[in-house]
Amino acid sequence: MNVLFIDWPCFGKADAVFTLQQMGYKLTMFSHKDYQERISPDFDKDFDHVMKHKKFKFCFSFNFYPVVSEGCKRHNIPYIALVYDSPYVPLYSYTMIYPTNYVFLFDKQEYLKLRNMGITTVYYTPLPVNASIIDFLAKKPFDCEKCVCDVSFVGSLYNEAHNFYDRLANVNDYTRGYLDAIMEAQLKIYGYNFLEELLSGEILQELLRVSPYANDKYGVETPEYIYANYYLGRKVSSLERIRLLTAIGDRFPNKLKLFTLNKNVRIPNVQNMGATDYYQEMPQIFANSKINLNITLKSIQSGIPLRAMDILGAGGFLLTNFQADFLDYFVPDQDFVYYNDSEDLLDKIEYYLSHEKERKEISENGHQKVKENHSFEKCFQELLHAAHID
Repeated sequence: MNVLFIDWPCFGKADAVFTLQQMGYKLTMFSHKDYQERISPDFDKDFDHVMKHKKFKFCFSFNFYPVVSEGCKRHNIPYIALVYDSPYVPLYSYTMIYPTNYVFLFDKQEYLKLRNMGITTVYYTPLPVNASIIDFLAKKPFDCEKCVCDVSFVGSLYNEAHNFYDRLANVNDYTRGYLDAIMEAQLKIYGYNFLEELLSGEILQELLRVSPYANDKYGVETPEYIYANYYLGRKVSSLERIRLLTAIGDRFPNKLKLFTLNKNVRIPNVQNMGATDYYQEMPQIFANSKINLNITLKSIQSGIPLRAMDILGAGGFLLTNFQADFLDYFVPDQDFVYYNDSEDLLDKIEYYLSHEKERKEISENGHQKVKENHSFEKCFQELLHAAHID
C-alpha cells in the first residue's frame, strides 16, 4: 500500500514516517518549492507526474496545503492533513471544502468554528507524541550543564525585528490607545480570545490604511482574522512571555533557563541558552527540568500546544496556562498543573520545586497517559478510520 508523504522540514516527520512504515505502508516522499502556494502550475505538473507512475492509498502532510488538496481532488485520493500550527491561514482556502480532504485540528474551538461555517472536512484530535523516545535518549550521554534545569521554557518570544506588530507603528493615537487597551485586557484572560471580534469600524479602517491586507480569490480569511492573530495575538504572547519570565527571574534568580532562537534576548536573572535541537536536546531538557513551562500562543484558543504534549511525552513535569482541551484527556494536579495568573504561577513554581515526590508522581502520570493514549500509532489509526481507510 503506497502513501504519498508531503515532505517539508516539519516537526514529527521522522516519527510519522516510522509509524506509517511500521503499519505496512510504503512511502513516496514528495517535496516541491511551491508546496505553500495557493496555486502553482509547476506544483500541479510535478504532482500529476508522480500520480501517473504509482497508485496511492492516500496522501499525508503535516499542516494543510491548498495545492496538495487540489491535486488530490483531481486524482480522487484521500488527503489527510494533521495541522499543528496556529494561526493557520490555509484553513480559510476554498479548497477546504473538497470531499477528498480529511483535515485534523488540535484546537477544538477552531474545529467548531469551521464546522459551524459548514466545513464538514475538519476533525478534532490532540497532537500525537513519541513518548518512547525518552526511554531511548535516556541511555545516551547529553549536555547536563545545558539540559538540567530547575525551571525551563522552550519557545519564541515573538520579539524579533520586523515583526507584524511593528508594521502598525504609524496608526493614529486613538487606535494605538485602543489596541493597547484590548491587548492588556486579553493578557488577563485565559481560555477565550476576543481580539478578532473587537476589530471593526474606524479601528479596522485605520489598520487597513497603515498595513493593508486583502485576501486573494482563493481564500476567505478576513482582515480581522489576520490582524487579530498575526499582529496582535503574537504581540500579546510576546508581552505575556516576557513579563512572566521576568517575574520568575525576579523571584527565583538564575533558576530559569530560556531556550529560544533569539540569542540576544536578555531577561534579568534568566539564562538564555539559545536554540535547541527538537529531536536530540529538547526531550532531554523536558525530562531533566524540574518544572517545564508552557505559555500558549494566544491564537490557540483551547487546544493543547505541541510543546505541552512533547513535555508530557518526555516524562517532564508540565506547568501551563489553562487550555480547555486539556480537560478532555488529562486531570489537573494529577497529570499536569495549570496556573490562573502570574502570582499563581510563581506560587506553584515555589511549591513544586520543594515537593519533589508530588512533582515526580504528576510527571509520571502525564507521561503514561500520553504513552498509552496519544502515540503516533493511535493517532494514525484514528486518522485512517475517519478517512475510511483500512
